[in-house]
Amino acid sequence: MSFELLPLPYDSEALAPAISAETLSFHHGKHHNTYITKMNDAIAGTDLDGKSMEEVIVAARGSNQGLFNNAAQSWNHGFYWHSLTPSTSGPSGDLADKIDAAFGSLDELKSQLEARGAGHFASGWVWLAEKDGKLSIEETHDGDTLADSGFNPLLVIDVWEHAYYIDHRNARPAYLKAVVNDHLNWDFAADNLARGSAWTYPA
Repeated sequence: MSFELLPLPYDSEALAPAISAETLSFHHGKHHNTYITKMNDAIAGTDLDGKSMEEVIVAARGSNQGLFNNAAQSWNHGFYWHSLTPSTSGPSGDLADKIDAAFGSLDELKSQLEARGAGHFASGWVWLAEKDGKLSIEETHDGDTLADSGFNPLLVIDVWEHAYYIDHRNARPAYLKAVVNDHLNWDFAADNLARGSAWTYPA
């Protein structure tokens, strides 16, 4: 069984000007697709062929860095596309309550997400995650992931340069501000919170 590149859950123009169709053509159509292709090539004919992407990540962590990087990046990008939405109305219900409990307010959470993303050294990912009923902001570096961690990831923001350079050049804070304020998919976060376990990459 081979994994497939997930289609974007919105039109390629839907996130502009924060994230342009040109960026998505490279980021989704080339970067993400390359990770998927390399992962499929690496597991073909092995005992990992037919396993879930999460099982591939667990098996490869610490034992096969090349496969781990491509599997984790495939998972992270699939999760990232769903963490974004053309328009956002903000969180509600249990998610809103947990945000207030952990951060004091939605505005403070947004401020901290922007700050953590801007301050993250080099490439990586900034996550809103849940563990033991409490929300926190977590960071992973390079191709690392929360897919096989003790956390339940709710949202993620990609801070690799290719996520924003075409649209914002080296102004990562401008990209973060646009995404955090206008394009985070709080419905996706609420679904992840309600499920209580990490999202799984569709087979």
